[in-house]
Amino acid sequence: MTGKFISLEGGEGAGKSSAIKAIEAWLEQHNIPYLLTREPGGTPMAEEIRELVLSAREETVAANTELLLVFASRVQHLSEKILPAIAQGKWVISDRFVDSSYVYQGIARGIDETVIDGLTNTFLQGQLPDKTLLLDVPVDIGMSRVQTRGEANRLDGESLAFHEKVRAGFLARADQEPSRFAVIDASQSIDSVEQQIIAQLNQLLLGTSA
Repeated sequence: MTGKFISLEGGEGAGKSSAIKAIEAWLEQHNIPYLLTREPGGTPMAEEIRELVLSAREETVAANTELLLVFASRVQHLSEKILPAIAQGKWVISDRFVDSSYVYQGIARGIDETVIDGLTNTFLQGQLPDKTLLLDVPVDIGMSRVQTRGEANRLDGESLAFHEKVRAGFLARADQEPSRFAVIDASQSIDSVEQQIIAQLNQLLLGTSA
């Protein structure tokens, strides 16, 4: 079987963890070998970088510093886990990938898209997921979910205006690449969200586009 690369994207509180559980169950049902991973992170070194990126701190983190840290983690993640797994015929399911950088560090923090293009083309050789599932939810709903889960990181503490930019940025990315992105209405019930996700997985398995 040919390996596939699927990323999950969305703002804070979009429900990616629940979505990953549904994807894992579907993969098990279809006897598809897979790897579940996340960004920033995915390898021991990349997980250390994740702590640097997400830990709350008094020091202001420059946008370019954040971007370069995330890409350092991503390069390690791609070379050590994602590409080898795809080569072995596994489906890789990653909680976030490069679209998060275009949105969080690019649109929300104001770094020019061409800078991120350069990093992507130079260090990722243009590698993109076969399918990106964008879990879209209104910011007020997402942030209320964040408050109930009890574990906030540095990005959770950003302003509502920041999170609105993130949501708009992801939707803009989806508009730019409709063949790769599938927008999932994550404000609906868990069952409805799972049904939307499974429909996309079935199409990917059959080799059809959404």
